[in-house]
Amino acid sequence: MQYYDSSIIQKLPHLVEYFKSGIEDEHKNISHCILFWGADIKTQCELALEIARLLNCKESGDTDCECLNCRWIREQAHPAVKIYTRLDYKEASESSEEDEGSTGGKKNINVAQARGIISELAVTSDYHRVYIFCDRDESGNLLPLNKINFPEVTSNALLKTFEEPPQNTTFIFLTNDKSDVISTVVSRAQSFFVPSNVNVEQNFELVQNLLDNYWSIERNDVLIFEQNLTALADENGAVEVFEQMQNYICILMKENFDNKVLFNRLLRDLEHVENAKRQATLTPPMNDSVICENLAFKMILN
Repeated sequence: MQYYDSSIIQKLPHLVEYFKSGIEDEHKNISHCILFWGADIKTQCELALEIARLLNCKESGDTDCECLNCRWIREQAHPAVKIYTRLDYKEASESSEEDEGSTGGKKNINVAQARGIISELAVTSDYHRVYIFCDRDESGNLLPLNKINFPEVTSNALLKTFEEPPQNTTFIFLTNDKSDVISTVVSRAQSFFVPSNVNVEQNFELVQNLLDNYWSIERNDVLIFEQNLTALADENGAVEVFEQMQNYICILMKENFDNKVLFNRLLRDLEHVENAKRQATLTPPMNDSVICENLAFKMILN
């Protein structure tokens, strides 16, 4: 199945430009571990392949570049750019005692595959190697990583490699939510929310009034915003409110994609809400009123 699509430059101009600028910097200012999250895994993969193209292009990096590396990546035939899923590289998927829960590479990206990656990276390459981790079904449709198809035992086998990869190596992870990937991988990656081009039914009725034009709220009114947020959390549960806030902010991002300043503000606040949701799900959880107060001050005052 064809995953590369040059229209990604029109779909996500801000993100493509961000990575292009980093790649063109003389110090190649781009993280060696990148995590994309959001509802649209196909668009995430298109962005990952465009990054791989820019990293390997030997000429200008233009969309219509006809250098060998660019042609290979468009054809998904580049020897150093690979999409790893639980269904790929079955020859390296023999089960082992360490590889719990795997069945010939069908249930997860397993430890044998991880060892194959490590062995492959021990050999020098003239290319910039890009490994894209996700899932797919038998028909080739891309699916997100989670803790079943990318289990802890496999992630742990690759942690040292993720932390200190060989030169000219980039790992990219595709998932719906950062919480779906083990925290030790997330902590080693630079994370980016990728706006969805897929219409997904999302509930946000509890928070719509709270968040409508919230970026215009005066700093002096932060306590009113905090009180309204806390009241919603007390009545409906903090996690539910934070999830609906995530849903609504994602919609606002899609509606304001061309407004770079507002888009970046929403992206930052989405990160704040995600952190608040994580705090509310800790064991034992943090106090909801404290979480809401911190979140309100970050969203309105920062």
